[in-house]
Amino acid sequence: MRLLRIVPDDTKFDFMRFRRISFPLSALLSVIAVVLYFTHGLNFGIDFRGGTLMEVQSKAGDADLATLRTKIGTLELGEFQLQQFGGPSEVLIRISQQPGGEVAQQEALQKVRNVLGDAYEYRRVEVVGPRVSGELLSYGLIGLLVAIVGILIYLWFRFEWQFALGASIANVHDIVLTIGFMSVTQIDFDLTSIAALLTILGYSLNDTVVIYDRIREMLRRYKRMPMTDLLNASVNSTLSRSIITHVTVTLALLALLLFGGQAIHSFTATMMFGVVLVGTYTSIFIASPMLIYLGVGTGRREEPDEPEKVDKSNKSEKKADVPAKKKSKSST
Repeated sequence: MRLLRIVPDDTKFDFMRFRRISFPLSALLSVIAVVLYFTHGLNFGIDFRGGTLMEVQSKAGDADLATLRTKIGTLELGEFQLQQFGGPSEVLIRISQQPGGEVAQQEALQKVRNVLGDAYEYRRVEVVGPRVSGELLSYGLIGLLVAIVGILIYLWFRFEWQFALGASIANVHDIVLTIGFMSVTQIDFDLTSIAALLTILGYSLNDTVVIYDRIREMLRRYKRMPMTDLLNASVNSTLSRSIITHVTVTLALLALLLFGGQAIHSFTATMMFGVVLVGTYTSIFIASPMLIYLGVGTGRREEPDEPEKVDKSNKSEKKADVPAKKKSKSST
């Protein structure tokens, strides 16, 4: 039975030559993402901004957004948003945080219920106070920082400090570009987005560790191979595994994005960008060539390659066998 070969075993694509393009490009995109974050900002969801979120469905056909907007506007609840999603009868209503705390939020919710009446079915209602929303945002950011520091420490013990620093830089790069993507698209930044960012960290780390492990193995075996050739060989040898993993993850996320509904839309959209696009690019074109600039493998050329050691030992064994054979002939 023939095995499926997505990438031929003798693939020798030169990935490292693109580092002169990928590094400046990533630096430029990271700067743009940071500028967008401070100027354009994120579309904080109800979890981090506080307020009332209502998911309603019309009982009599399609929902009339114009009529809903007029009715809710007469309540004078401040800023509110209406968003149609799923089917034409489903509407998402966001009402900004009301002055007066949680009691005011509950009153605003009741006013909306009264004005909509029995014409709509209330499928989901969430009320988040300002204190809770602030705590959630703080804990989410702390969680991201702790995850990055934990990854740095783990890789420091698992490999060397250069590998740990390279992976941490790659992870920060993934987070920055993903936040820039969320700022451009203005998709909801809520608790599911924090979960998506943490998942992107774990996935990118997993892909990077696989390549780093092969690099470490080849560093021990080939002492005289140029570092660029060694990195190319490591990436090419793990390319088939990376392609299979990314294709399967992409198919699963695409199904969630198309059929998962509005509740997980921000999560799946962020995952599609962070895992499929940024994570794949970062592991190959950022994390791997970063080791060249961090000085990995610079002091290894004083020792011969392991295959040479094996060959020399075999030669010495053959030389030692020759006198023994002659001796045996003379004795006969």
